[in-house]
Amino acid sequence: MKKSHPIRRTMLATAATVSGIVLLLSLKPAGDPAAASAQGGAAPQQTVAGQESPQGGSAQQTGTRTVTGDVVKTEYGPVQVRLSLSDGRIVKADAVQAPQGGTSDQKTALAVPRLNKATVAAQSADIDAVSGATYTSGGYKKSLQSALDKAKATGGGSESPGASASPKAPATAAPATQTRVITGAVARTEYGPVQVRLVLAGTKITKAETVQAPSGGRSTQVTADAVPKLNQEAVAAGSADIDAVSGATYTSGGYKKSLQSALDKAGG
Repeated sequence: MKKSHPIRRTMLATAATVSGIVLLLSLKPAGDPAAASAQGGAAPQQTVAGQESPQGGSAQQTGTRTVTGDVVKTEYGPVQVRLSLSDGRIVKADAVQAPQGGTSDQKTALAVPRLNKATVAAQSADIDAVSGATYTSGGYKKSLQSALDKAKATGGGSESPGASASPKAPATAAPATQTRVITGAVARTEYGPVQVRLVLAGTKITKAETVQAPSGGRSTQVTADAVPKLNQEAVAAGSADIDAVSGATYTSGGYKKSLQSALDKAGG
């Protein structure tokens, strides 16, 4: 058969077509590209989601510590205060011990919650006595002050665990003024002992209070009236040059003597 014969040309064209189809079929992917793509993208997304930690995580806790004051004996029973502090700030105050029995139960139930609340608000022992609970209030304040003194002696609030070690202040920051607590000598008076304790920032009196003062009978009322005024005068004057409170001459005189001895110890 001649090369240019029509039938020969038809057979060659058909063979070429069949060969092309076979070649195309041999090159087709074994799986569906779309399905393969979907399977390849889903798994990594699930893995990332599984590794991602919840946003709420573990909250960092502020360093909190508990300090218990000394037991203070009163005419109606012992009083003792316990403080919870967070970074040097009072966040809670409790009376571990308080007078009990008879009318003391009622007075304690009335006075202690008020004293606890006043302590947190004042952030110091400079709180008012609760009317009708003078002895409990006086013992509370003394135990509270001893707790605050212990807290100062052991340092301020602690740093949260795991906190980053970043500088607290620039190297050029001025040093904080030193705070001291100094107690004067006991001054004997006709109605009882008087003793003054001072809190000083450097040489400046920032707080004055009585550790001891006449009590019992009318002396209790006189002390409750005179001592807050004397404390205020001591801070304002910055010295023992203060006026006596009218009606409390002996208490005022003893106060001034103990105050002066505290200033002498401080070198003021």
